[in-house]
Amino acid sequence: MSIAAVVGLSQFKDKDGGGGGSYAAIVKHRFLSFLIWQLLQSTFLYILSKTLLLSWFTRNPFFFTFASILALFSFHLSLLSFSVAIFFISSPYPLAFASPFEVFLWYIRVVFVPRGNQTSLISKIRVSFSFMIFVGLCAIAGAVVICSLCWACNCFHGAGSLGLRRLGLRGFLMGLVYGLHYLYNQKWVLQFPIVQRPPFFSMKMGLLLSAAQAVKFSACGFLSGVLAIPLLVDLSASSSGKFVIEQFVFSIGCFVVILCWELSHCLHQVFHAKRFVFAPQKGSAAAEMNPSESLLATLEESKPKSLLQYLAYLDLCMLCENNVDTWRRAAFFEETGETYKKIMSVCLRPLEQFTQKLAEDLEFSSTDKPIALSDQLTSPLDWLAVSKLNEPFFDSQLCAWCARTIASLTSRSRKEDRYGVGQITGSNAAVTTTLLSCLLAVETLMGKRTSIQSANLGPAGIQWATVNTGRRESTASTMGKIRGSPLYAKAYAMADILKTSIYSIVYAFLDEMLNAAKAGSLEKDWIISGKPLYGSRELLVYKLRLFLDSQATIGQDISTTQN
Repeated sequence: MSIAAVVGLSQFKDKDGGGGGSYAAIVKHRFLSFLIWQLLQSTFLYILSKTLLLSWFTRNPFFFTFASILALFSFHLSLLSFSVAIFFISSPYPLAFASPFEVFLWYIRVVFVPRGNQTSLISKIRVSFSFMIFVGLCAIAGAVVICSLCWACNCFHGAGSLGLRRLGLRGFLMGLVYGLHYLYNQKWVLQFPIVQRPPFFSMKMGLLLSAAQAVKFSACGFLSGVLAIPLLVDLSASSSGKFVIEQFVFSIGCFVVILCWELSHCLHQVFHAKRFVFAPQKGSAAAEMNPSESLLATLEESKPKSLLQYLAYLDLCMLCENNVDTWRRAAFFEETGETYKKIMSVCLRPLEQFTQKLAEDLEFSSTDKPIALSDQLTSPLDWLAVSKLNEPFFDSQLCAWCARTIASLTSRSRKEDRYGVGQITGSNAAVTTTLLSCLLAVETLMGKRTSIQSANLGPAGIQWATVNTGRRESTASTMGKIRGSPLYAKAYAMADILKTSIYSIVYAFLDEMLNAAKAGSLEKDWIISGKPLYGSRELLVYKLRLFLDSQATIGQDISTTQN
């Protein structure tokens, strides 16, 4: 099997948006820069540790031999394999992986239902397979790098092959634990800071965190050595001083290795999560004619959810929110309105997909689980139900950027849109409808339920209720169980972003919305005529009125305070 086939069987997919376009080489250049800087910092740490820390325990530490050159080569080779591994498993969003229970279900389906549609489950199994490869690679790299770093010390070198096996075993366990720790904390997910700092300051902030993490692993390595060595070696035949020195040397080696790995991870985050400006140089012919062409091409033509597309969405979000490069944002409001319509389309699509997927999962939870759940979700079926609700939030970072982008662009269109393309294209109504529908779906996940009562007083005949009886009671029961869980925290954060986005639009168009509400045209101007993705048009109008009344009350309070 070729390397390309192995890559295709795992999640090691290209991150350059499909390999096409003028900006396809961005990820490749950043990856090469990451490897070069990783080589420089690991060489510096290797020389520093050999000369200042391990030279006290080595006979002739400054005498270069073929063995020392081979050790340096092995050290860099193992770190290079680790760096390549974290690049391949990295992703701008969390990936769903198969649990042992799901693998068991897949095996049963393959045996009894061989022709069923199992594309989603096979994709999860491939992700799990790639994680297993990463953990195994970390374990092997740990054994190689710790041997190349500490084997020259007298305490290990003097013990012969037994000392080498003992050192390799402890390095293997160190790499295995670190690989599991790396995956458990989802450090393979790229974090895109909205406040972009120069790489030097980002690395300076990550240096202390990396050193602290290395100290923790070094302390754990020392304690594990104290507990495991009596089982592997006869202490009666060795002096206690040599035993203490051996543990101390391994702790130094463990500290250096984990520090190199943590700094490699920090370098990887800094290089690949840095903002890239998808725009021609200011003053060039392309900037004068169509400065948004490269950004739109990347958003529309790149591979969905690729790293390149995430970088394009990040650039678009920062462009719409900040007052930097206003000439690029002004190009969105060109006379024909095509650019504005395309920008809104590429930003509304992820939110619509998120809302639709969440609505389907909520419907699945309410119809397929009519029996009330137990006090704690401990059974495998309950775990699968909650994990299914968690999958839409894998794209929460992208959805947050899109919500902030369309809200900021809609708010700024009131003053910057000279041609009124937001009103002409109907984008304002589409934006508010999508944000309100998404907010309703997220609030339903959090346990807030609404019902339309035909014989009830109130705006649009809508009343906030607890939960309805019948089969849909299971959804509220399930949502009550996730309170305090990571899923609830994600839903709460998404709801906060959606509310802030809606408030920014209401604040910008407060006078227009109040006049439309008095004239009875609020529903016509700010809600689409078709059926929303979640909820009803009456419910969306009611939610919009709540935001409008809240903002109007805040404005009146401010005016009263100023007077």
